[in-house]
Amino acid sequence: MSSVEEPQRKAETIHESVLVHEVVEQLQPTNNGRYFDGTVGLGGHAAAILRACSPDGRLLGVDLDLEALSLAKEKLGEFNDRFTLVHEDFVNLDVILKRHSLNDVDGVLFDLGVSSLQLDTSTRGFSFARSGPLDMRMNPNHPLSAEEVVNSSSEEKLADIFWNYGEERNARSVARRIVQSRRTQPVTTTLQLAAIIEDAIPPKARRSRIHNATRVFQALRIYVNDELKRLQLGLDCAVEALAPGGRICVISFHSLEDRIVKQQFQRLSCDCVCPPKLPICVCRHQASLHILTKRPITPRIDEIQKNPRSRSAKLRAAMKICES
Repeated sequence: MSSVEEPQRKAETIHESVLVHEVVEQLQPTNNGRYFDGTVGLGGHAAAILRACSPDGRLLGVDLDLEALSLAKEKLGEFNDRFTLVHEDFVNLDVILKRHSLNDVDGVLFDLGVSSLQLDTSTRGFSFARSGPLDMRMNPNHPLSAEEVVNSSSEEKLADIFWNYGEERNARSVARRIVQSRRTQPVTTTLQLAAIIEDAIPPKARRSRIHNATRVFQALRIYVNDELKRLQLGLDCAVEALAPGGRICVISFHSLEDRIVKQQFQRLSCDCVCPPKLPICVCRHQASLHILTKRPITPRIDEIQKNPRSRSAKLRAAMKICES
């Protein structure tokens, strides 16, 4: 049924998957359909998809987080042999499908960002609200950690990371303060880094609605896990893997991710991608997608009230154009 080992422990907190009803509505799972969940997490979306494509639809789910996969296996136990879970990266979708004797799939889901399990597990180092090692790796086997980035990168490099991946307005002052602090002692914990960030931001520039460390922690997580590049590669692989009429859904949680999804969908839905000034088309590009969501779908008020972490979620969906 699954290549994942038995779970070692229960999740410390309940993870609420976002926009579950909307994902099923856009994917439109059907009996005998084959679906790929590239970020299976704790299995909330996967369970909803499997229910919707019963009795014979199947789902292949992958995730970089082994602990999440073990818990997802337990959650999806009711679906018996209709699912397979693999410790893999969705950018390798084509290889994964071949390994499991699948030529194409009827639906793909990417739920980006970080889960409540990861945020609430202090040893993972994703949250500035909990004391833990400065890690932030989605895949614990990945060689690069946030601690190494913070303590080994130049001031200029750190500033670029904070601006490019977190859009942090005070990127240079934060980078400068980190370099000053690590001369005395290495920055090794989440609370240590959060305190340095707070101290680096001028009082007039401090935010009231979000924690001042939010954007820097986001930037480090994205950089450590190479999330934006992986998203671009994964989207192209996913569209290529869709059967004609198949659908793709992507849930993003910040503007950098959403911008990539929007632009990729727009590019793949156009018959021409030549520069506007060219008098005739020379690219020979053919549209492969039809966009289903002109504007991103966002959570309803009742979902946000129940799960505040869903407030920034945006869902975009598209359908593979049938070959003529």
